[in-house]
Amino acid sequence: MIEDGLFEQFPCDSLYAMHNAPGKPLGTFDASPVTRTAAGAFFDIDVLGKGAHGAFPHQGIDPVTIAGELIGALQTIVARNISPTETAVLSITQVHAGDAYNVIPESARLSGTIRTFSMDVMNKIRARVEQLASGIAASHGGSAALDFRIIFHPVVNAETTAALAAEVCDDLVGADHVTRDRPPSTGSEDFSFMAEQVPSCYLHLGNGADSKPVHNPDYDFNDEALVYGASFFSRIVERSLQGE
Repeated sequence: MIEDGLFEQFPCDSLYAMHNAPGKPLGTFDASPVTRTAAGAFFDIDVLGKGAHGAFPHQGIDPVTIAGELIGALQTIVARNISPTETAVLSITQVHAGDAYNVIPESARLSGTIRTFSMDVMNKIRARVEQLASGIAASHGGSAALDFRIIFHPVVNAETTAALAAEVCDDLVGADHVTRDRPPSTGSEDFSFMAEQVPSCYLHLGNGADSKPVHNPDYDFNDEALVYGASFFSRIVERSLQGE
């Protein structure tokens, strides 16, 4: 949308987005400034070895062994290459190799995700993943190819829009039910790209204390939250346009 000229066709002074928050009481809001969610990347590492019979491993180059060593090594990146004052997550979420009990496969694939609160840290991790993948594979006589895709940037709320959003939430539910200093989440959100273009605020709206997490088969949106969300958006429009 941005690449297609969204903000050239529809110029904006400010933007507001809302995400429901399972586990938070109904009728509560979070309208905190600065960083709200993490940058997010997906990656695939294809390890290439040499296939062989499982009974004659010396005749091949085992990509499963390389992948197993690489899984452990990748977990050292956050612990040993990123400053303790920074936040980063590296998770291997998929491992694929072979389809027979007695055959060492030719290749293996590791896949996963990375989350950071800055693009500098994201780029450091990307470089280190590539170094480890190629180095460990080469040490065993194999090779590795990295496909690294940055999907999200961090969502950063502007101070001005976050302050106005918090004031509107105060009017709706009372200041005791509005959080202004919630720690950022390592989840990711593509609203980040809009927030880089226009001063923005990304809010959270309570979905109920007993609500199941999102991206969960038992999740159920609380319809009673609708009135709070709709009221916020109508009020923010009224407050923003008062001067006009």
